[in-house]
Amino acid sequence: MKIVEIKVLRGPNYWSIRRPKLIQMKLDLEELEKRPTNKIEGFRNRLEKLFPSLVEHRCSVGTRGGFFERVEEGTWMGHVIEHIALELQTVAGMDTGFGRTRGTGKEGEYFVVFSYMEEDAGVYAAKASVRIALALADDTPYNLEEDIQQLREIREDTRLGPSTGCIVDEAMKRGIPFIRLNRHSLVQLGYGIHQKRIRATIAGTTSSIGVDIACDKEETKNLLEAAEIPVPKGVIIRTEEGLKEAIDKIKYPLVLKPIDGNHGKGATTNINDWDHGVKALEAAQQYSKSVICERFIQGVDFRLLVINYKFICAALRTPAAVKGDGEHSIQWLIDQTNKDPRRGFGHEKVLTQIKVDSFTMKMLEDKGFTLETVPAKNELVLLKPTANLSTGGTSTDVTDEVHPVNIFLAERIAKIIGLDICGIDIMAPDLRTSLFENGGAVLEVNAAPGFRMHIEPSEGLPRNVAEPVIDMLFPKGSNGRIPIIAITGTNGKTTTARLTAHICKSAGYKVGFTTSDGVYIQNQMMMQGDCTGPLSSQFVLKDPTVDFAVLECARGGILKSGLAFSNCDIAVVTNVTADHLGLGGIDSLEQMAKVKSVVLETVFKHGFAILNADDDLVYAMREELDCNIAFFSMDEQNPRIKKHCEDGGIAAVYENGHVSILKGSWKIRIEKVTEIPLTFGGKAVHNIMNTLPAILSSYLFRNIKVEDIRLALQTFIPSPVQTPGRLNLFHFRHFNFLVDFAHNPAGLQLLCDFVSKLDGSPKVGIISGTGDRRDDDIRELGRISARNFDEIIIRQDKNLRGRSADEIVGLLIEGINETKPKEIPLTIIHKERDAIIHAYKNAGPGSLITIMCDVVPDALDFIKKLKEEEDQTASTISMDHRFD
Repeated sequence: MKIVEIKVLRGPNYWSIRRPKLIQMKLDLEELEKRPTNKIEGFRNRLEKLFPSLVEHRCSVGTRGGFFERVEEGTWMGHVIEHIALELQTVAGMDTGFGRTRGTGKEGEYFVVFSYMEEDAGVYAAKASVRIALALADDTPYNLEEDIQQLREIREDTRLGPSTGCIVDEAMKRGIPFIRLNRHSLVQLGYGIHQKRIRATIAGTTSSIGVDIACDKEETKNLLEAAEIPVPKGVIIRTEEGLKEAIDKIKYPLVLKPIDGNHGKGATTNINDWDHGVKALEAAQQYSKSVICERFIQGVDFRLLVINYKFICAALRTPAAVKGDGEHSIQWLIDQTNKDPRRGFGHEKVLTQIKVDSFTMKMLEDKGFTLETVPAKNELVLLKPTANLSTGGTSTDVTDEVHPVNIFLAERIAKIIGLDICGIDIMAPDLRTSLFENGGAVLEVNAAPGFRMHIEPSEGLPRNVAEPVIDMLFPKGSNGRIPIIAITGTNGKTTTARLTAHICKSAGYKVGFTTSDGVYIQNQMMMQGDCTGPLSSQFVLKDPTVDFAVLECARGGILKSGLAFSNCDIAVVTNVTADHLGLGGIDSLEQMAKVKSVVLETVFKHGFAILNADDDLVYAMREELDCNIAFFSMDEQNPRIKKHCEDGGIAAVYENGHVSILKGSWKIRIEKVTEIPLTFGGKAVHNIMNTLPAILSSYLFRNIKVEDIRLALQTFIPSPVQTPGRLNLFHFRHFNFLVDFAHNPAGLQLLCDFVSKLDGSPKVGIISGTGDRRDDDIRELGRISARNFDEIIIRQDKNLRGRSADEIVGLLIEGINETKPKEIPLTIIHKERDAIIHAYKNAGPGSLITIMCDVVPDALDFIKKLKEEEDQTASTISMDHRFD
């Protein structure tokens, strides 16, 4: 058994729209294909012993223990691996439960699909589940605990922390999308021009000066003291001599902490003698040369949280500690404390397990204790110098106890430092009385305060502190989104996307759009190449200048990674024809239609799916959708269109030489086809078809007017600039050159239909195939070429994709020989550039040369160079004649 490939799906995908985060593993069972689980002696018992919790997997049986019943009856190893991968993640603290196992169409090969919470953990679980299954099948020992711990560590290293995570969760509840911008805590909320950013609990709105001040404890203390905020008396020291002077001035007990430290690092509290002070100075100077020495305030540790300059909540924080029972050692007490089901590894649970570290040992040493010491009954033994939850501390919500004066002070402190999100650390006997009365003091003001103590307190009421953050960033009614039009289909996607973007730009929007030739931000190409996958879509959605997105979404990206967005406003499917079949587990047109329908299923309920009513597979997609539906058709009398409009629906049609919108019983004529350059006076029928969904999707945005659409249609000129590789016609002195991206039989047929309407004879075709297509798809390109061209040149130097050039050429020739009505001159020139030069040098007067180009920029640049050389030569000759 071996893993063939692993794909990480990060958005809506072929397997599920609502569960976008999936691992898709292609698995070859090899000899295990012949050995289902009921034929492997003892397999079920070994599996149940290793994973007793799998009893909760109901599987298709639908009852507790259902999966074990399937194993007993006999199921294939791919199915077992699916369940192991899910349970591995669950026992490691990532509870997830969606899975599918399906054959790829090849004997013994399966797609094993399962959900994940953290991407790296999902990939690890995929590989580990195969190792485990092999060990179970071979009856060899396996260290499961090692995998579980590794998954826990991956989870903690890669997931958003609890503070960032709760903000993202709150945003998602409100329909605000997010994009993680790095592997840490930098997150974009919203899209395009409406986006906001957070890094942990620092927002894009947070003052950088405020953060800088808060990170400088001396500066913070000086500002607060000047504003009559109670703070401990203290000085800055750098040497032992300075420490001695500070002790003489401030007296014991003391606190030492690095001037720019955070999270309690390097801080030592309740210092009562010189030796303790020297050690504390050494600890602090590991983080900062300058150290704050201040009076230790008696009391307990409180954290007050202020968001948008309003007090939100408060927590009492207690350092990690154990209470003696007079019988057991400190180590035993720690172990017992860590057995509390609320404690886990890292941030997986409400509380974190207590780890013995150098800080713990130092605190015990200061009291004359070791880990084997048995403390007296009810004696509290502190194990950490600070009350951080991440080191095993606890928190108790005390929001409802805070005195109004202390609330006033907290909000005033936030303003003084200039932080719209801040945590204020206070040492005081309690918060029920004013700090002015109980002798409490403000110890620190923290930028990026942790939220975990508030959202999951050990005791008291949890507080949704993410809500006021989102309220601040996105006032009520705002969801941070920009309009998204997503376009998919077999042919016509790029032209439709480009025209749609042009219409929206003409209406005043700052458009970002993706196509098969590049990513454009406001018509400026930012990335070149096939940019129809999720990374390109995300590039547009991340751009802070864009207020409208038009995204071409091709089959490859959907199958490889899923979509980059969970929802769009309008989705278009142009058509579904035979292309890319036999790739990625998609072997039929029906399966291909399902891939394309993924885009439609992301449309908001109030949005529109725009479907080709002339295509049976596309038309059938309407049945599974939960949104508004609009159609387009080249035939106004199409019964589907008539019925839809009679029911009050909306459609776009080609009628009486016009592209028009049908709205119920009303007809809105947008423009004559002869006035739309893209259609070449109506000769390019496929571009009339591409125009229909573009005008319909634009019209459905109410602030795009018919006049905007009409003007855009008139100004969208087919050229290497606006439509590279789509009917680019070059006029040479004695012949014409037509460049097009047609790369599949349906696309080539549409191109040939257009060529047949153009003047020019003979008609020469430069054709090629693509190696990863089915044999008959390549032959069909030859058949179509033979029926439509007077002369054929085959070139094949690119897109071999697993075949030899000679094999592809042979299939093209087979197709040509099947349908050629007469003997056709046939030339084979492997290199595209050589084929172009041959056609150029041998072109007869009045001929029309058509080339199927797969790398558009290369072909266009070379033909433009030939045209420039011809024009320059003609100009030189003209100048010579003038001086004769």
